[in-house]
Amino acid sequence: MYPRVTITALLVRGLFGVMVLTSTHLWAQTEKSPSLSAAAPTPLKEPTGTLNLAAAINLALAFNPELSAAANELRAVEGTVVQAGILPNPDISTLVEDTQNKTTRTTTVQINQLIELGGKRAARIASAERGRDVATADLAAKRLDVRATVVGSFFDVLVAQERVRQVEDLLNLAQRATQAASRRVIAGKISPVEETKARVAEAAARVEMNQAKGDLITARNRLAATWGSTAPRFEQAEGKTDILPEVFPAEEIGQRLNNSPVLVRARHEADRFAALADVERSRQIPNVTISVGSKRAEDLGRDQTIVGVSIPFPIFDRNQGNLLEALRRADKARDDLSATEIRLSTAIAQNQERLKALVVEAQTLQSEILPGARSAYEAASKGFELGKFSFLEVLDAQRTFFQARAQYLRSLSEAHRTAAELERVLGSTNSISPVVPSRP
Repeated sequence: MYPRVTITALLVRGLFGVMVLTSTHLWAQTEKSPSLSAAAPTPLKEPTGTLNLAAAINLALAFNPELSAAANELRAVEGTVVQAGILPNPDISTLVEDTQNKTTRTTTVQINQLIELGGKRAARIASAERGRDVATADLAAKRLDVRATVVGSFFDVLVAQERVRQVEDLLNLAQRATQAASRRVIAGKISPVEETKARVAEAAARVEMNQAKGDLITARNRLAATWGSTAPRFEQAEGKTDILPEVFPAEEIGQRLNNSPVLVRARHEADRFAALADVERSRQIPNVTISVGSKRAEDLGRDQTIVGVSIPFPIFDRNQGNLLEALRRADKARDDLSATEIRLSTAIAQNQERLKALVVEAQTLQSEILPGARSAYEAASKGFELGKFSFLEVLDAQRTFFQARAQYLRSLSEAHRTAAELERVLGSTNSISPVVPSRP
């Protein structure tokens, strides 16, 4: 009897020890996983002088709140990958029969371990990894979205600064025209009505100046918001507004479209739902529960080894409903992938044609319309001072010049925004940073 007791105890203790060692090893791997450790927060250091586009992009990629949220979502999904690979916990149970009489009492102690069959653990791990791929693609797409927003906002600031300078020039010209009209009224060469018209034009230029400054403040705040700042500290955005964005050739667009972050995300989502269908399919195979224990019979005065196996019969519940749902959702994800490809192709084609039109418009305004409008306005102003033109002709030339410059700035702004949108959809190798940002 003594050897039998020893063998039974060794079986129970050995099984329990293996389970403890396995769980301890998995927990140690979880604790040492570098993906679960958050990056050390870095304080925001916004420049106080001039700000260029590269610095603005780096600030946004490091401190944008939405980007930080996407990074934390990726870290959270890492937990599902770890959890998917963990084995089921064993359970220990005890059963006492005939508690009133010690001589006939029977005590049973056993350990039960669930053994997963049908590849359930591998299917769970694959599904969790596909979910991690989706979160990674979301983070990459969010980086591109933030970068496109920064580029558009930065050029809005540049255009707003240029508009303020142009309105200042127009205001100076309007003041010169008012002074010339005043001198000619004093000399009795024109009616005082002409001076009134000149002063009205100067007042309109002042109103335009206030509006331009307000638009500049709004653009600066919108740019600073991309890195989580409510009050911009930089004094001026540094860059050239007259540099037009590049129009991509059709071959390059076709190559980059296949690696678009939005499209990659849709592919990962389809793979994730296919993996979820595999998880539900594996659950149709029942698991096995193995039991090992010892039974002490007081009336016999000896211990008995207990070994048991429990297998459920999948007669009614074969997980058929959950499997059907998972298969249909996988079909839906594949349809969504096809719809995403069509939508992206259409959006890229539209933005590409729009970019071409805006570039041509800006080039025409810059090389042909603006020089002629400025020359006509300066000639009209000098001719008015010399008494050759009426002030109505000066106002008409001024209005034409101002509208041409405003249209030119709008074309520049829209061209850069459209190019940034194309970069967001197609992806940019310069915008993907391996560092996962973390908010301070």
